[in-house]
Amino acid sequence: MDIQDERRRLLDAEGGDENPAGLMSEQDAYLSKVKNRKLYLATFASVLGPMSFGFVLGYSSPAIPELTRIADPRLRLDDDQASWFGSIVTVGAAVGGLLGGWMVERIGRKLSLMFCSLPFVFGFTIIIAAQNVWMLYLGRVLTGLASGVTSLVVPLYISEMAHERVRGTLGSCVQLMVVLGIMGVYLAGLFLDWRWLAICCSIPPTLLLVCMCFMPETPRFLLSQGKRREAEEALRFLRGPDAPIEWECARIEDACDEQGSSFHMSDLKDPGVYKPLVIGVMLMVFQQMTGINAIMFYAENIFEQAHFKESDLASVIVGLVQVIFTGVAALIMDRAGRKVLLIISGVAMAISTTAFGVYFYLMSKLHSTTTLNALMQDIQTKAAEEPHTDLAWLALASMGVFITGFALGWGPIPWLVMSEIFPVKVRGFASAVCVLTNWSMAFIVTKTFQDMMNLLTSAGTFWLFASMCIINVIFTIAFIPETKGKTLEQIEATFRGTSGP
Repeated sequence: MDIQDERRRLLDAEGGDENPAGLMSEQDAYLSKVKNRKLYLATFASVLGPMSFGFVLGYSSPAIPELTRIADPRLRLDDDQASWFGSIVTVGAAVGGLLGGWMVERIGRKLSLMFCSLPFVFGFTIIIAAQNVWMLYLGRVLTGLASGVTSLVVPLYISEMAHERVRGTLGSCVQLMVVLGIMGVYLAGLFLDWRWLAICCSIPPTLLLVCMCFMPETPRFLLSQGKRREAEEALRFLRGPDAPIEWECARIEDACDEQGSSFHMSDLKDPGVYKPLVIGVMLMVFQQMTGINAIMFYAENIFEQAHFKESDLASVIVGLVQVIFTGVAALIMDRAGRKVLLIISGVAMAISTTAFGVYFYLMSKLHSTTTLNALMQDIQTKAAEEPHTDLAWLALASMGVFITGFALGWGPIPWLVMSEIFPVKVRGFASAVCVLTNWSMAFIVTKTFQDMMNLLTSAGTFWLFASMCIINVIFTIAFIPETKGKTLEQIEATFRGTSGP
């Protein structure tokens, strides 16, 4: 029997439902020969992108206070300009998401990742050399554009390289590196001024460009382009010399042949395309509607009310909590599964945002009582100050639970699931729609947050977030499939309603 027949036999055994034990033993036999060292190396090189993206997100926090007090009037920011300096990144990132979707299909995952390091470096260079406020804005837009491309390309690159045993852990490293970047820039901001901070922020994207020169393109992209020999070389690099890569190559090739190579709008009628697209978009909407940006926005005030004098240090503590629990999520992702972690995360956030609502409600009641008492009897104001401290600790505890919950599930998992559920031919388009949704929602929630607070009161706004968290738990239970331990081809088959490879 020649190699072609042998491969066909393996694929038939895998496609049929008659012998699941046989299928598992084939898969296990293959994976037992796989060496992950080079796969980890390629993942490390690619996640320098999300780290750069974390540096961009975190940069405004230490830079804005300095730029509002700077001696040079050409660079000094007023409140409105400071708000735009912080939020204009999301506009660049939304455009970057669309650009990334086009780039990954045209030039591939690897080159897209290499090219996106350029606007990171150029953007930070413009900020370093800034002579006026518009140069600062331009630098932020460019780094935002690069962040949008990165948030699309890196999850795709990792999910297409990794095998099913480690895909969850490696995919979660994207969010881990984002929060590590945010914490890193908060920490560096304690010691460096805004220009030196921008110089530091340009180091990870420079390393990304250099490291990616030595990494392969993803085997799935190469096979979708009909480049079988290059795909085998990429697989041999990623799986080690002992793995019989022809087996995996044939399996991916079969899935590519079955669905055709190019995407047309008429494909949106196919349940194998529209079902995962709706799930991907809803995950991004729910991620932003949990209120993560609102909590981060309020973090400093909450720490001040709890009598934390060093609000800079408080930001570092928040960053550290995020890093620790995103790391925990990465370690348990392939054991616990995506669905369980999303449910636990949603419940934790629903409880903590409800508690936040209670905190703000009691604060408003207390405030009105205190004012009344102050008018009636001066001495009572001293007694009324006491509960403020207790309530501040309620807010602090709620924030701790919220950030822990978000980092365990709704932080990393929407990006991971986005990179797993789409068929190869729509991966660029569908991922672009998801990234655009995410950044647009981030911009809308951040910009309308103050209006919501005025309209619904602080308590009402946080109870709205709590109700969104409850809806996302129901959505998770009802519609999100478990992708743990499945190949990308098996996940595609689940949506198409076939047994699949």
